[in-house]
Amino acid sequence: MDIKFKNQFIEQWKKYFGEAELPIVFYYSDETAGAEASPKAEKWNCFVDQLSQVRNGTSLSFDSDAIGCAGGRRHLGFTDKLRPNFNYFLSCGNDEIEGERYLRTPEIVEGFLKNAPWKPAKASRIVFKRWDKLSELDEPEIVIFYANPDVLSALFTLAGFDRDDMIGSITPFGSGCNSIVQYPLAQAESNKPNAIIGMFDISARPSIEKDKVTFAVPYKRFCEIVSFFDESFLITGSWQKVRARINGEN
Repeated sequence: MDIKFKNQFIEQWKKYFGEAELPIVFYYSDETAGAEASPKAEKWNCFVDQLSQVRNGTSLSFDSDAIGCAGGRRHLGFTDKLRPNFNYFLSCGNDEIEGERYLRTPEIVEGFLKNAPWKPAKASRIVFKRWDKLSELDEPEIVIFYANPDVLSALFTLAGFDRDDMIGSITPFGSGCNSIVQYPLAQAESNKPNAIIGMFDISARPSIEKDKVTFAVPYKRFCEIVSFFDESFLITGSWQKVRARINGEN
């Protein structure tokens, strides 16, 4: 991690976004990498909920046993297995399970699974840190913003700043953790990576503020987006009006 770039981003973020919260990042490692090792999960829990600690400044490292949700283990890349009758679970249910009714039919679920990205974990642990907690030994793969509509409007616009195809961000269907891990990891392999606007998973919504969604972007693309700050709309009076509202000034 380039510490000079880390500090420059913090300064720029403060300049243009005021009190909006800093992003978090993740990467895979076989070490805890200076983060607190999350203990073995003794009962079901939503992984998204655990990230609130990271947003508050506590760096966390997770192995497979620390994830108390089978879906979370899959979407973090620790297993490729699905629960039995998953196609019914995600759709209309059957005599054995109650369906979540997020997709209309089991057949649609099967099509979704064929198209949804899945990449295995690159190491035994996944490490999450807030941006200001990064050290020179950290190597972020994905940068994740928790954004209200005003902050999201800026991130969305910046993601398309250098694009003539009008698609700098996409919003694919998936679980909360899928939208911040698997989808952006897949985008990282693209020649024209998109940011992922996510956390629309109804099951994960209670784990995040009602006025926030996520904006997750591969690290290389994040660096490009940051390079646009000083020549973009962020230097205009139009943005200053929005920035003032972010800071509660009007």
